[in-house]
Amino acid sequence: MNTICLPKSKLPRIVIIGSGFAGFSFIKAVNHKLFQIVLIDQNNFHQFQPLLYQVATCGIEPDSIVFPVRKMFEKYENFHFRLATVTKIDSLKNILHTDIGTISYDYLIIATGSCNNFFGLQNVEKYAIGMKTIQEALDIRSFILQNLETADATCVSKVRKSLLHFVIVGGGPTGVEMAGALAEFKNYIIPKDYPELDLNEIKISLIESGDRLLKAMPENLSKKSLKYLQDMGVEIHLNTTVADYKDDVITTKKGDEFICKTLIWTAGVKGNVIDGLPDSVIGRGARILVDEDFKVKHTTNIFAIGDIAAQINERTPFGHPQVAPAAIQQGKWLGKNFQNIIKNQKVKPFEYYDKGSMSTIGRKRAVAQINNKQYSGYIAWLLWSVVHLISISGFKNKIMVGLDWVSSYFTYEKSNRFIIRKFHQQNKVK
Repeated sequence: MNTICLPKSKLPRIVIIGSGFAGFSFIKAVNHKLFQIVLIDQNNFHQFQPLLYQVATCGIEPDSIVFPVRKMFEKYENFHFRLATVTKIDSLKNILHTDIGTISYDYLIIATGSCNNFFGLQNVEKYAIGMKTIQEALDIRSFILQNLETADATCVSKVRKSLLHFVIVGGGPTGVEMAGALAEFKNYIIPKDYPELDLNEIKISLIESGDRLLKAMPENLSKKSLKYLQDMGVEIHLNTTVADYKDDVITTKKGDEFICKTLIWTAGVKGNVIDGLPDSVIGRGARILVDEDFKVKHTTNIFAIGDIAAQINERTPFGHPQVAPAAIQQGKWLGKNFQNIIKNQKVKPFEYYDKGSMSTIGRKRAVAQINNKQYSGYIAWLLWSVVHLISISGFKNKIMVGLDWVSSYFTYEKSNRFIIRKFHQQNKVK
């Protein structure tokens, strides 16, 4: 296989796999004068995953939450980007195999993030749609609109019932936010766009295997999120575990059935592991086991950060949470301390500072826990909006999202109701 072409350099080469929050934060923090930095990703953009559900429900344009990798680092010294998919790590030879050739490294940073975890449910994996990428968010948008158009044209009651039932599996932040956004779409957009459809026939269901929503939050905030969704017309099914999905019918372990054409899966994630690492370093949830310096166990020059990494110790027996703030903090810490770590010098241990968590459930409805203080309703919604707007990469993107939000706030309008490319369940984007 060909070798990927890169400028010659006497500097040690750091290769980073993944342009997510962890990889970006590492690149921004590490000393570029001392290393040749090479970023590899199968996309040429960074995506702001917390707002994927708004793309899926026509709230904002996909361009608003993606940012070009090359533009992000255009002024960085010794930085290079290559568009490629890594297929295997050869840790003995310090080589990566990709779909466009091989690349050698002196140090390797694995920041591949996480992907949907379907827990071995083959039919669910085949026919449900996850929400981890911008491509999946666009698939959901197209599929929802396609099903509404088909329902508007059919006179067969059974078919229409399946087309108009939207089911979300997973009661975490993504599932709750998706359910709230879909409820608003039903209540404010569908009556205008599809006046011939009976709103009473349109159902939105949220299925959660646990006994409450938003398990990471205090119980009273979980109860408030439950009430917000129920007030918006969402049917909540707690203590319900999906067993199969076949012929547009969801079956549960309790024997319940849900007839639906649209199944959106937000019930879990697992690490995006690359072939080549020994099984002994792969832990629970397909996460790579790392030491206190984020060095992969039993290696000397390979590191892992972000969702893919599991730093197991007394304080974090299950690893750090797989959320953006943790990935950002890990990337910054490793980048700033990298020189000392590779010289085996002592560094201050990484400590994750949990600022809290928040989730929005539609216009003026949200719940948040920040620095042990709890907020709900309008105040939480404002906090959520400000935090997410600040976090988006690029000034232009912030303006675009802000304008969409202001317009939606005053008009209840969602202007991005486009089927750019039709989606077929059998041809899911992997």
